[in-house]
Amino acid sequence: MLNNKVSNNLSNTTLGSFLPPVLLLIVIFFFLFKGDALTVEAYVNIQKDLFLYLNHKLVVLPNLQFNLTQLGDVLISLPFLTAFIIYAPKLWGAILSSTVIAGVLSFPLKKLFAIPRPAAMFDNDSFVIVGETLTGHTSFPSGHSIATFTVISLLLFAFMPKGLKFKLTWSVFILSIGLLIAFSRVGVGAHYPLDVVIGGTIGYISGLIGILINNKVSWWNWIKNKKYYPIIILVLTIWIIAILNKLFTHNLVVFYISLVAIITTLFLLIKSYAKK
Repeated sequence: MLNNKVSNNLSNTTLGSFLPPVLLLIVIFFFLFKGDALTVEAYVNIQKDLFLYLNHKLVVLPNLQFNLTQLGDVLISLPFLTAFIIYAPKLWGAILSSTVIAGVLSFPLKKLFAIPRPAAMFDNDSFVIVGETLTGHTSFPSGHSIATFTVISLLLFAFMPKGLKFKLTWSVFILSIGLLIAFSRVGVGAHYPLDVVIGGTIGYISGLIGILINNKVSWWNWIKNKKYYPIIILVLTIWIIAILNKLFTHNLVVFYISLVAIITTLFLLIKSYAKK
């Protein structure tokens, strides 16, 4: 029943859903154009004060920001959704399609714009850096924000309730979670605010493209077939090892929760396959 609900919701996604993110990108472009901020230095300077303000406000809780920012890594965030491999495989088809699209968009854009990170542009004593100090020319757009909103957009449409009041409540709730995760990149000193906003918008568009592709093709239908569970079990086992490796590097609560989620799914998959 859950898979049918998710499938129906995703199939109702239309091209009109692209209008809000596209309009937002147009508004941002005109804001930068009007502020003569289409060069690298001008782009950084036009949001310097906002970056410093948000960074100092958000980093009041550094451990929270450091945990939240890990959720921008699909290696850590997607385990929370692995149970849907069993109960709503249609969602995972969209996740896989969207993740590919997000990767295709993210890496070339970072190379194309080559905007230096805050730590490469500002005095490092003027703001707070949590975790690794990033100084590369890969600030725009924020990859973590792209990944976050790729997943957020899928959850938004896949589990959209009926009724305007419930739709608005769900939309505000799920988008707020996405913004909290995305802006943690400013909190840890890794990105400028517009890196995050534009990255999130690109992620949202990636999710929509993935949904529409998945509605038209059947590349991922094999996920629901139990005869392929051994392959998925192997992938999840390797995934667990990768999370453990991160856990040994940084002892963070979010890694433990992610690990519990994926181990639980692994147990359920093995149990389901054994019954078969």
